[in-house]
Amino acid sequence: MKIKLNIPPIPAVVIAIVSVQCGAAIAKGLFPEIGAAATASLRIGLSAAILLIAFRPNLFKLNPNQWKYVILYGASLGMMNMVFYLAIARIPVGLGVTLEFIGPLILAIFGSRRVIDFIWVALSILGIVLIAPWTSDGLDILGVLLALLAGVFWAAYIILGGRISKIMKGGEAVSVGMLVATIIILPFGILSGGLSHLTPKLLGLGAALALLSSAIPFTLEIGALKQLPARTFSILMSLEPAMASLAAFVFLQEYLSVTECIAVGSVVVASAGSSFTARRSKI
Repeated sequence: MKIKLNIPPIPAVVIAIVSVQCGAAIAKGLFPEIGAAATASLRIGLSAAILLIAFRPNLFKLNPNQWKYVILYGASLGMMNMVFYLAIARIPVGLGVTLEFIGPLILAIFGSRRVIDFIWVALSILGIVLIAPWTSDGLDILGVLLALLAGVFWAAYIILGGRISKIMKGGEAVSVGMLVATIIILPFGILSGGLSHLTPKLLGLGAALALLSSAIPFTLEIGALKQLPARTFSILMSLEPAMASLAAFVFLQEYLSVTECIAVGSVVVASAGSSFTARRSKI
């Protein structure tokens, strides 16, 4: 019996946000044991197995157009997660998500010519400026750049997710996309050597991570993307940086300085503000 989820789009996105950020905190706890690349591979691989069993997609019935988009969707999904994990291995989770969130935020106000939207852009830039490692004892510059790159993949994931949700069923799209993501990033996990250090306990944590960070949120998001334009979905993600900081504080005891809290707040306010001024449009 295939699983069907009928959750309204806005609650689905909120649940996905809470789930994925709690999962990110668990993931960082695995880094000292197996490394970021292996953690990403474990998460995506187990998620793919769970989703393929749950939704049982028929790979032979996919047409060329569906394969084209599901491969692009899976690639963006896989790279988004691996690059983000590499980033938060170097910088705090809350700051990593804040920088990564710049991608969806820019997508949310892309193409606008109104003055108010440039104010939101200015606030997000302020957040980046406050976080940026301007001194030699600042944040890890590679971690910052990786988080920004993850934001690019995140924006691509939103656009592609919205398009693929129109030509494939949600569960089918996310399960096949996760399979593609596994094929792409698993070699990185193997080459890192971290997967050879797996124990039953770590495998159990990996399964929890797969559910919290991939299987549950991506299934909820693909359903929401079917009902919401990509721009609106991006706006709804404004809770991500704040939730990430809260989860990191609770699970990892990662504290942010006053300046870093202002930076996170600037990005959250920019996104929340754009939600009140956004025009109804589809990307």
